[in-house]
Amino acid sequence: MRKRKFGTALTLFLAFALLLTGCAGSPGEAKTEEKERDASAEIMKADGTIRILSGSENEELEAVIDECSQATGVEIEIDYKGSVDIMRALESGAEEYDAVWPASSIWLSMGDVDHLVKHSQSISMTPVVFGIRDSLAEELGFKGKDVSVKDILAAIQGGKMSFCMTSATQSNSGASAYIGFLYALLGKQEGMTAEDLQGEQLRADITELLGGVERSSGSSDWLKDLFLKEDYDAMVNYECLIIDANRQLESEGKEPLYIVYPYDGLSIADSPLGYVDHGDSQKEEAFQAVQQYLLSKEAQSEIEATGRRISANGVSDENKEVFNEEWGVDTERILSPIQMPDADVLMEALNLYQTSFKKPSLNIYCLDFSGSMEGTGEAQLKDAMSQILLQENASRNFLQANAGEVNEVIFFDNTILDIERAADDSDEALAQLYQKVADFQIAGGTDIYNAAAQALAEASSYDLEKYTPAIILMTDGVSDYNYQTFQEAWDILGIDVPVFSITFGTADPTQLEELAEATGGRVFDGTQDLTEAFRSVKGYN
Repeated sequence: MRKRKFGTALTLFLAFALLLTGCAGSPGEAKTEEKERDASAEIMKADGTIRILSGSENEELEAVIDECSQATGVEIEIDYKGSVDIMRALESGAEEYDAVWPASSIWLSMGDVDHLVKHSQSISMTPVVFGIRDSLAEELGFKGKDVSVKDILAAIQGGKMSFCMTSATQSNSGASAYIGFLYALLGKQEGMTAEDLQGEQLRADITELLGGVERSSGSSDWLKDLFLKEDYDAMVNYECLIIDANRQLESEGKEPLYIVYPYDGLSIADSPLGYVDHGDSQKEEAFQAVQQYLLSKEAQSEIEATGRRISANGVSDENKEVFNEEWGVDTERILSPIQMPDADVLMEALNLYQTSFKKPSLNIYCLDFSGSMEGTGEAQLKDAMSQILLQENASRNFLQANAGEVNEVIFFDNTILDIERAADDSDEALAQLYQKVADFQIAGGTDIYNAAAQALAEASSYDLEKYTPAIILMTDGVSDYNYQTFQEAWDILGIDVPVFSITFGTADPTQLEELAEATGGRVFDGTQDLTEAFRSVKGYN
């Protein structure tokens, strides 16, 4: 989770009854409404602070949000989280927030069980698309033609393409793409049923398609940044983030991505901003000031300039160059998005993604059992692992083990204390592994590099093409040992396994960032909530 604070004080509001069909209405009631953008209206002023829970894709709008704060007098604080976290926060009342701003209305409709969200409006829209290396798109024959999901599946089956995608159970872009894949493979665009999900051919096709995922992520924005650093064929992401990636790629003299709109499985993120009503009229007034500004003609033009669409009817002349046709961007195309299934079918589809359809995860946990962990740290670490390994707990956040998944635990201090493995992916085997964690005792000093190197050695014994691998390192201490230990193992083994680290206590983030930078991983802050940090990490494989 990333937090940002802007200017003075503000309040935002979100949509509730919409489903993931662009600016569609509530389930069974799809209706598109053109919002009034009045540039001449006097900007509403308000006092106070509002705190918004937002999807990570809105980090690209921070300049606009800062201007909004200055213009309205409202101080805006934003916490960036995944779509499932936003849904869960709404389910529990979202007491800490005054507004929510997910990528899609689907997370509002599923999470707002107490009907707290008011004044929800779409701020912008962007389709979920494939961005494919330009030369590869040419080789595949995808440039200048209509491409189906089955065309993409054929490229994956032929070993010609792999791609990066966010987790369907943690991020809206991943969920949107996944549901689009299902509809396309079923040969329909609406009306998906639970019975459809049991079809043998569908299961075979979606498993093969998701087998083409080379790297997963819990955040759309982070996925874009990873793609820019590494060498991958393609990624599934929002059109606006692909446009932003292409700007950076071309500025560095690198090959851009060619945008492909799967015509039979296209979804659109409608970016609803809604007010969470806790009965504070001053907060509501502040929110309305913020919303009015973001929907003003001036702000909408700035938002469009980031590559987001503000209308279903093309883009404005002033921002036409942003949507570069050479990148495959097609603003004249009539976008026909899929209709999201009913909530119970959607939940079943997401559970099947997590447990059956996606590529198996290879999880190697490096757990710090050094002396400094004794007491609170040890208790919190063991509780966090119970949320991952005990499947009844894991299912609450779509973190269940999937078919074929591998789980190992390396217990370390300044040495390797023990290595334990779950016998298989069953609930019983994972519970037994958790019991070994729960029973383990605290030992001596700290050497994170030795533990990470051992984890690499463990990973090298598997056929990594069959898995989405990750080393998940948790420590509360500063390593007194040399990074060279890990670097030598990385160079010798020559495998691509990201190290995701979780800071706790007095852990040195500099050392952990070094591991993340070298491996394409990420560092998560567990100092406030260790369990949430572990959950966040799991969204990345």
